[in-house]
Amino acid sequence: MKLHEIPKPPGARKKRKIVGRGSGSGHGKTSGRGHKGLKARTGASGKLRLGFEGGQMPLIRRIPKRGFRSRFKAINQVVNVEALNKFRKDDIVDLKKLKDANIVKGMNKTLKILGEGELKKPLTVCAHSFSKSAVEKIKKVGGTVQFIKKGVGTKTNLEPE
Repeated sequence: MKLHEIPKPPGARKKRKIVGRGSGSGHGKTSGRGHKGLKARTGASGKLRLGFEGGQMPLIRRIPKRGFRSRFKAINQVVNVEALNKFRKDDIVDLKKLKDANIVKGMNKTLKILGEGELKKPLTVCAHSFSKSAVEKIKKVGGTVQFIKKGVGTKTNLEPE
């Protein structure tokens, strides 16, 4: 059996109502639209705009508007220095390694390293941004800090943004 040979269940294909074909058809004259009024009109004048409530003050204008939400807000994935103890000595820790270790969820957000906790081994840490305390703690144990350019997940440079 092929896809086009499968029969449609009864009632699946409803016949279109044909209107405006004389009074004998049962759908003549006003074609089921009633007499006059907005919904009896044709074209754009017969449509109601979204949220229209018949002249009553619409809900979107009745409820209070509060606050502001920026569309350009920077969303960081934050990782504390203590979580980096999971890696071996002298490892290069970047976004991919953190994802593989299930420390961060995705690769599409910027990575920020925070200074909570203590680092016990020297590592090369690659991230988009660091807190001052994180940089101090990484350098204190002999590790290095590399900044990743925004929008680029793999290439690194040594200058902060």
